[in-house]
Amino acid sequence: MLDAQWLSELGQQANRPPAHPRHALVVGGCAVGSVDARVAERLWHELNACDSAQPFAPLLKRGLAQCQPTLCLDGRDLQGRLDALALSLRELGLTRTWRNESLAVQGPQGERLGTIERGVVRILGLATRAVHLVGRSPEGHHWVQQRSHDKDNDPGQWDTLMGGMVPATDSVDQALARETWEEAGLRIDQLHGLRHRGCIRLQKPLLHTPGQGYVVEDVDWFEAVVPQGLEPVNQDGEVDHFECIDEPELIGRLHAGLFTAEAAMILAAALGHSA
Repeated sequence: MLDAQWLSELGQQANRPPAHPRHALVVGGCAVGSVDARVAERLWHELNACDSAQPFAPLLKRGLAQCQPTLCLDGRDLQGRLDALALSLRELGLTRTWRNESLAVQGPQGERLGTIERGVVRILGLATRAVHLVGRSPEGHHWVQQRSHDKDNDPGQWDTLMGGMVPATDSVDQALARETWEEAGLRIDQLHGLRHRGCIRLQKPLLHTPGQGYVVEDVDWFEAVVPQGLEPVNQDGEVDHFECIDEPELIGRLHAGLFTAEAAMILAAALGHSA
């Protein structure tokens, strides 16, 4: 049984306001994200002091929305402006990694406004989508992975059998199939009883990044049984190793804080609890 105090603290950990004031980011007239106020000031001054934003100058405009300072990205070539903004953040050294992978930039109703490089979404506080897979053995034990110690986020922590972001090119189902193969070497049609179990939202600061990022992520999580005789084998170098553990061991590791916040929330839900 999961501890009630632990569950309460987990909920608080996964849903925290920004550690510092942030300016709203408005794209095409829609509020879609936010930028740390200190980063926003630097971005504003440096973009307007050089020609790097041409031919989109001024790339960003200042504004107010409901008395909140904003950075506004508008114009006919909105995709070109999103690309230019991402490159500007890279040139200013505000990105930790550059993945050459695009994620969707969505409006308040889920409409796609454009795409942007994955490496800048946290700096801009853009909402992202992810998929996770809770894998069980036929006996009901849990397959879990330890994340590579080289990963930028949560290195060495424990995770569900599979977890990954949904790129702009994929649907949720496509991302589920691709990530399950890349991270665990398993094909969806090899699994038994695959089903969608729910969706969780995380909102929390990402403090240890050059741009002082903020995570806003919706995670669709699925559950399936890994048949007897099949074992996950990582394909992309992002997993240190897998283990199949029983429920008491899983609960012990959860209480010890060994899992990422999103994995802990999903596994708690899989065990019949909500944080």
